[in-house]
Amino acid sequence: MNSQVLVVGGGPGGASTAYWLARNGIDVHLVEKKHYPREKACGDGLTPRAIKQLLDMGFDFDGLDLHRVYGLRAYAGDLKIELEWPDHSAYPKWGATMRRADLDGTVAGLAEKQGAIVEQGTTAMPILENDRVTGVTLTDADGERTVHPDLVVIADGSNSRFGRGVGAKRRRDFPYGMAVRGYWESPNSDDSMIESQLDIRDAEGRAMPGYGWVFPLGDGEINVGAGLVSTFKGWKDINTSRILEAYAQSLPERWKITEETNHTRPIGGKLPMSLSVGPKVGRNWILVGDASGAVNPFNGEGIDYAYETGRMAARYVADALAGNELALAGYNDELEEVYGDYHRVARIFVKAIGNPAIMKTLTTVGIRNRPLMEWTLKVMANLLDPEEAGMSEHIYTAIERTVNVGS
Repeated sequence: MNSQVLVVGGGPGGASTAYWLARNGIDVHLVEKKHYPREKACGDGLTPRAIKQLLDMGFDFDGLDLHRVYGLRAYAGDLKIELEWPDHSAYPKWGATMRRADLDGTVAGLAEKQGAIVEQGTTAMPILENDRVTGVTLTDADGERTVHPDLVVIADGSNSRFGRGVGAKRRRDFPYGMAVRGYWESPNSDDSMIESQLDIRDAEGRAMPGYGWVFPLGDGEINVGAGLVSTFKGWKDINTSRILEAYAQSLPERWKITEETNHTRPIGGKLPMSLSVGPKVGRNWILVGDASGAVNPFNGEGIDYAYETGRMAARYVADALAGNELALAGYNDELEEVYGDYHRVARIFVKAIGNPAIMKTLTTVGIRNRPLMEWTLKVMANLLDPEEAGMSEHIYTAIERTVNVGS
């Protein structure tokens, strides 16, 4: 059986693309190599941007095990500030946490309800001729078969085998992240704020590169993780599990976590950032989500951008199927228009904070200034309101100047 569109990967990017294509009446076949529910190395956090995309897909927020969060509690050492999500004309004033093991299968189910075929436990590899996918080999427990879709959406994650198979590569001069997380039992699992630590110290008080987070899940457990960006000095020699261990040991007492309350073995992964993977389109294929490097360098967030790029790609795929041979190229243009300036500044920022001295100065000075931190949250979470669009150039310039002064 051949469909018009084959979507490779059933995470946020693939499920979003399949949903919007199927809703538009297009024949879609989504294949996911694992079986839902499956674990992902993720903070399980949904920003207001992600909530907006889920609302638009008819996600049932009241009928699922989802925990609402209303802001961020940020630490720089012992300094602390609490910030609510900003008011916005398009995005809700709340976010949420939900385990990826539960979330991804639920969103794939929304695509299925729109008419998409969702097939689990199936791997896919391209048959390529002259930059065109002429066929796809699908392998499952019953063996191999070949399908011949008109177009392929590549959404198989940060280590995209299918993407590499069509020639997509990551830009080495762009940053990428490494993250590790685990689950701990905690009596404060119903906390209404996510938490971050910008100044992690080991048991001897020595500064460690990277950042930490606590995402309360509302079900008796918290997601605790640590991340590191490749701009940090000596990052290749750093074990992120050691950063997580140091961070977990230094958490505030109210979380009450111990070795005994750690319920899972930490797992980690790599995050290509700043739309660093390309080319993003071929003659009949297109990259979305983590497979395209659509991860925010400011905060390591990728779920919202996977939903957004999947929805965006669905429009261009539909146009291409309608006979517009140049349609897919428009996807590149829109990515640049929507995210280009933002990612340019983000790359400058993460390069600067790779210097521990600059990181410490920016965080300790900034966290004492509430108005500055409120703007910082807006920028880092990419939540500037359209009414503030005229200010974005000035804000980005200010960030660049601040970073240059610090360096």
